[in-house]
Parts: sequence; structure tokens; C-alpha cells
Amino acid sequence: MTNGSSRNLDLDALSGQTYQSMHRLASTAARAAGESGLEGALVELVRIRASQLNGCAFCVDMHTIDARRSGESEQRLYALATWEEAPFFTERERAALEFTEAVTLIHDGHVPDDVYERTVKVFGAEQLAQLLWIIVVINAYNRVAVTSRRVAGHYAPGA
Repeated sequence: MTNGSSRNLDLDALSGQTYQSMHRLASTAARAAGESGLEGALVELVRIRASQLNGCAFCVDMHTIDARRSGESEQRLYALATWEEAPFFTERERAALEFTEAVTLIHDGHVPDDVYERTVKVFGAEQLAQLLWIIVVINAYNRVAVTSRRVAGHYAPGA
């Protein structure tokens, strides 16, 4: 992928109604995740990890900025790509990250039963459902950002 490409779609201008619907879905999923008891820090880790797997520099940049603003440590952000080997993550975070990888890489053989069972055991069905929506939304955003050539470094929180 080249960031110098002229292929940069302004989806807000070209398909504003659909793009705004995506934003509403993302807001609804985030609100429901919080209401279900999913921790904001966990949600940001999930968003970052899916974005890493999908090669979405724009979303990695955005969500690491948001995670830092929420108090996430640099150490954990640096170690996220190697979360399985790093001792900095809780059982809940590990379950969420494993599930995130399985859903994001679903083309590698679906979500394995053992991964699903471990995740539902840690989160319960309601939180698992909300976690799944967070993963689905970030994967959709990754695909939009990568395809439309969104460039990292231009995210301004609250803008």
C-alpha cells in the first residue's frame, strides 16, 4: 500500500448519509459496551489490536491517542502486538484480544469453539455480544480507512 496514492475517497462528502449511519452504529456499539460493563480501556485495546491486524495505520494512530488520553500506559500499548507473551494484560483483556484476533482473522478458519467458550466464560453472553459489535465495527472502519487511504497523523480528538 502506498500512502502517496491519489486514491483517497472522501466518504463523508461522497456518501455522507451512509458514512453518518456508520458513525451512529459505532456510537451505539460503544455506548452499549459501556452499559454492559465492558471497560473503556479494554475496548480501546481491542480496537487497536484489530487495526494492527488489518494494517490500518489511521485507526492504530487514532485509538492509541484515545487510549493514552484515557490513561493507558505506553508499555502496554507497545506490548499489545505481542500480548500473548507480555505479562501486562489481565485475564479479561487476554480473552478479549484472543477473541478479537479470531473474529478479525475469521478467514483463517472461523472462530474456534475453544476461543468462543473461553471468551463467553470470562464475559458472559451479554458482554460477549457487545464485544462482538465493537470488533465488527472496528473491522468495518479498518476496511474503509485502508481502502480510502486515510492517512495517519491527522486525528484530532473531539474534532
